[in-house]
Amino acid sequence: CIDEFDKMEESDRTAIHEVMEQQTISIAKAGITTTLNARTSILAAANPAFGRYDKKRSPEININLPAALLSRFDLLFVLVDTPNLDNDIALARHIAFVHQNLKHPELDFEPFSSDLLRAYIAEARTYEPVIPSTLADYIVGCYVSMRKQSLDENGQYDSKKIVGTPRALLSILRLAQALARIRFSNVVNQSDVAEAMRLMKEAKHSTLQREDIEREYEDEISRIFGAVRE
Repeated sequence: CIDEFDKMEESDRTAIHEVMEQQTISIAKAGITTTLNARTSILAAANPAFGRYDKKRSPEININLPAALLSRFDLLFVLVDTPNLDNDIALARHIAFVHQNLKHPELDFEPFSSDLLRAYIAEARTYEPVIPSTLADYIVGCYVSMRKQSLDENGQYDSKKIVGTPRALLSILRLAQALARIRFSNVVNQSDVAEAMRLMKEAKHSTLQREDIEREYEDEISRIFGAVRE
């Protein structure tokens, strides 16, 4: 887990490129030169470049990080602090309760224990899911469709959208395999791929404005009618 990802030094950013691309890290210190495995997941949080995320700008400009580094993440979600009366009241009451009582409020459900979660994750890691050849065409179709959605109405690259690079295809495979591990299965099925695509679509929608999202679901007739009306 990396916090303040946007404030990393340039040397650290250069080093993390190798970790995320090749799952290795090169060390050259005290006369020792070696390469170690770095097979781990990275969860990073960054602040927008202008204090608040502007959905009218491209993700690269908002986050102020190299596009080559952003493309190495499987999922990229934008969390926008939108004022909401009910949510603001609930959050303020929660913080006030914790400050006064030094503990969280009583829960209305029984949470899973940390020991159970550790055991579940350890068991899931023992599985090595494979992707059957029957899913090849379906995965290729999903990837091509995702690339097509990155274009605007004129068939040009839309800078406000996150474009699915060839690395996105590897992201689909990794997410599908992870979902199969959650099911304790050694075979990836179509529902795993569909869920991976849904996660990537929700990540993309988090960077768009509401009207842009609604426009994606319009059919051709509705788009023509809207253009004529304007």
